Amino acid sequence: MEKKFSDASYESLIQELFCRFPSFQKVGAGAYKPGIANMEFADQLLGHPHRKYKVVHVAGTNGKGSVSNMLASVLASSGLKVGLYTSPHILDFRERMRVCTCCHPGGSEGSFSLISKQYVWDFVRQWKDTFDHLDMSFFEITTLMALSWFADQQVDVVVLETGLGGRLDSTNIVSPVLSVITNIGLDHCDLLGETLPEVAFEKAGIIKPKVPVVVGESNPETDAVFERKVLYTNLSEPEYMGNRPTIMSLLTFADKVEPSLWSEHEEILSKMDLQGSYQRKNLRTVLAVLDVLSSGVVSSESGAETKDALIHAAHRTGFRGRWERVSDDPVVICDIGHNEHGLKYNFAQLEKMKSDGVCTDVILVYGSVADKDVDAVMHLMPEGAVYVFTQAHGKRALAASAVRDKYLAFCAESGRSTEDVHVTDNVKDAVELARKLAADLKSSDPCARPLIYIGGSTYVVSEAIAML
Repeated sequence: MEKKFSDASYESLIQELFCRFPSFQKVGAGAYKPGIANMEFADQLLGHPHRKYKVVHVAGTNGKGSVSNMLASVLASSGLKVGLYTSPHILDFRERMRVCTCCHPGGSEGSFSLISKQYVWDFVRQWKDTFDHLDMSFFEITTLMALSWFADQQVDVVVLETGLGGRLDSTNIVSPVLSVITNIGLDHCDLLGETLPEVAFEKAGIIKPKVPVVVGESNPETDAVFERKVLYTNLSEPEYMGNRPTIMSLLTFADKVEPSLWSEHEEILSKMDLQGSYQRKNLRTVLAVLDVLSSGVVSSESGAETKDALIHAAHRTGFRGRWERVSDDPVVICDIGHNEHGLKYNFAQLEKMKSDGVCTDVILVYGSVADKDVDAVMHLMPEGAVYVFTQAHGKRALAASAVRDKYLAFCAESGRSTEDVHVTDNVKDAVELARKLAADLKSSDPCARPLIYIGGSTYVVSEAIAML
């Protein structure tokens, strides 16, 4: 490793991190290292930086990023200095670590800063031998870096998103003031379990003694998992012995309560810069979280400031890739929804936009990674859309032709037309083809209003946003 910092040495370092310490974003399950023993040891060497601020710990199958960013925006609006740790990144590795500060009411521009290249370079150089000795993963290193940077930035509170699961996730070394579990769906089944209760058990691993928990979406299959976890986690606490109602008061299901400001949720949703239909559930989760935080855990504002922070959350925190409108002519929307649980909302929203006359045609640019259950998504694909199947760069990408073949097989079984199905082996060509198809539609019918949706994989979205 070079001894002097420069932009070139920084870029070289980032590439080395990705190559020597593989990230899940690049190679998938091969980068997953369950267990937190190495994290606890390294955290001790660093002096337990996360003990210098309060932490809100966020897990769940989908919605973690949206909930984390909305929450960070609101907390910052109350005057707190807020650390925000999320993954994966869209364009820049440093997006994973941000500090958000107060914005003027009504302002849509973000007041956030990314970790500096110099800090990344210095941190890795200082601790490289330790990382080598412990054979630490990319995500372990990144998490330690974030926790240290937030301490050095003297933040008041950190919104910390898990990477994968919860119980054995690298972030689970913290002692939070609140645990949040957005929802439970079947994803990463090879690592987290084949059933919803099994996945819920892993996510529930972030629940700690005496720490309140907010679960965004209740489910008859998983509710008991969270109830048992809260109960058993607190049974050893003297003041809770034999007092089950007190213990269960630590657990809130957001969709079973009416949180503050929920009476105004339609207005908030209509104005939010996060326009995915799935944000309705995420908004309710955030409002329930704020109610718990305002009861003495972390001070937060309510009313006009909260609404304003929610409406401008994406701009204020630099949040990308969630129903993001990146072009107006033609309309191009990018969203990183990548599993059945998330895509059912996205594809249903596309169909509704077409039926409501918001657009006349949908052109869907879609690519997936090889470890996703693509077959489970096929029945959700909007009927009557134009399809451009593609693949991102990297080893995890599922070949575009393989996705097309799965869709064609589904069409044959369901009697769908396969007239408008295309395939390209890279995102750049796929986006250009989609724009050409949109232009052809408009030239043949001046009243046409085609909409291009790009998604299925974070990596497809990342490459598309970079070029657009």
